[in-house]
Amino acid sequence: MPHDISLITTIAAALGFGLVFGFIATRLKLPALVGYLAAGILIGPATPGFVADSALAGQLAEIGVMLMMFGVGLHFSLDDLWEVRKVALPGAILQIAAATGMGMALAHFWGWSLGGGLVFGLALSVASTVVLLRALEERGTLDSFNGRIAVGWLVVEDLVTVLVLVLLPALAGALGGNAGDAAGHGHGAAEGGVLKALAVTLGQVALFVGFMLLVGRKLFPWILWQVARTNSRELFTLCVIAAAVGIAYAATVLFGISFALGAFFAGMVLRESELSHRAAHESLPLRDAFAVLFFVSVGMLFEPLILVEQPLRVLAVVGIILFGKSIAAFALVVLLRYPASTALMVSASLAQIGEFSFILAALGISLGLLPHEGQSLILAGAILSIALNPLMFLLAGPLERMLGKNKVLAAQYARTADPLAELPMTTAQSKLEGQVVLVGYGRVGRNIAEELAAQGIHYVVAEQNRELVDQLRQQGIAAVAGNAGEPAVLIQAHIHKARMLVVATPDTFHVRAMIETARALNPDIKIAVRTHSEEEAALLRSERAGVIFIGEQELAKSMAAHVAGEIGRTHA
Repeated sequence: MPHDISLITTIAAALGFGLVFGFIATRLKLPALVGYLAAGILIGPATPGFVADSALAGQLAEIGVMLMMFGVGLHFSLDDLWEVRKVALPGAILQIAAATGMGMALAHFWGWSLGGGLVFGLALSVASTVVLLRALEERGTLDSFNGRIAVGWLVVEDLVTVLVLVLLPALAGALGGNAGDAAGHGHGAAEGGVLKALAVTLGQVALFVGFMLLVGRKLFPWILWQVARTNSRELFTLCVIAAAVGIAYAATVLFGISFALGAFFAGMVLRESELSHRAAHESLPLRDAFAVLFFVSVGMLFEPLILVEQPLRVLAVVGIILFGKSIAAFALVVLLRYPASTALMVSASLAQIGEFSFILAALGISLGLLPHEGQSLILAGAILSIALNPLMFLLAGPLERMLGKNKVLAAQYARTADPLAELPMTTAQSKLEGQVVLVGYGRVGRNIAEELAAQGIHYVVAEQNRELVDQLRQQGIAAVAGNAGEPAVLIQAHIHKARMLVVATPDTFHVRAMIETARALNPDIKIAVRTHSEEEAALLRSERAGVIFIGEQELAKSMAAHVAGEIGRTHA
């Protein structure tokens, strides 16, 4: 047996202690990831006893990031990304600027240099994609419109961070760091280096995206089909994992793109294949296992002494991450004329930092910009914000209800002047009597709408995606923008004259509010609700919510009915 088994030891320790502490955390009604972080602290260099190889753990965590982002790409199409561009692009850029400004102000108060404050602020501004995905998946909102906005927002953050990582070395000399050649040729040389680095980076990103759109969308699904025809499950799983890790690695080496973004685009191009659902299913166990390694590796970086030596500074950092960023994001989303539910979802999603923050901190130290204390504070902020992030999601519900009840606060984000929040005056009254109010126009809602149209049944769509509402109106379809959990939206959809309410959105958080409003305005209305789990269905049945459809069960029933019908005709 070889004596160097550090890789096996690291994996065994990380998964073993992760299981134990994750189980304890779950029994204490805490998120399992809190246990994973605690396991990382236990086997890290800052605590006595066994110490795992942090360098190997970091590389294993990178694989976890790749697989998680690949899984998101499998569920996230280019159309989804394009749909949320008007909120994700300006929102992410302005939020990064606001959070960076907060971090720089705090660093200036502590007496740090301009460059140190800039790196510190940037590290606090970018959230962890892995943490966000885990939170959205646990709540079943990854495929909702708000979930797509949050994911799109973080994709933009990742792209901005890639540019920052390229530009920082060129700017280090001007910011007081050691940037090699750039530092020794004056401001003009540094400026030229910045422009050149920016042009090269943008060019590489454009080349990568162009390659994936023109070649990857055809090539990689074709390869997946060829492997699937071998009927070998092992080869198919190997092909999926090889595509995720291989494309991510090639994107970094050839195009200078981060592993995470490379894997995300790999998933998006493989989504073009009809085998994408099978690919997502086959890669899920590995994604979950390496996600655990990611959280354990984060815990290994933590130095608990910072909590004793600098408690006030740690509190200030956590305050910016949890509240400063969240308030800024909420204000930006509302200013972009999106409902409070969307603003609260994005705010909770951004209330943490992760992998890119560590990379920025390490680069800042290597360039002589960020003091070592800054890295410790960033790591402490990451650990605490990741552990407290589920609490931010729990607070979103009560906050939204409070905003809805407080007329003064509600008036500040009401969209009464928004033309998309009201049906056009030209809408034919014949379409607003005995109609179906369809909440959600995603994949399920779109199919329902097409079937209703084919049968000549009038319907009004209530959808949070403003761009989609605008497109529907251009097609002559009655649609209103907003969260159907708010009474004003259902009133605009003429719920009081409707024959039926159909809730087709995967985000079931506001379903009870929709049902309560609908029955208050129209006691005789019939209701059909889509849900994901038997638990949600049981709760809705106990409240007599109407007819409940559970995705997998209804598909199974339909297929079984078809099979029974075919067999019956054969025997007849």
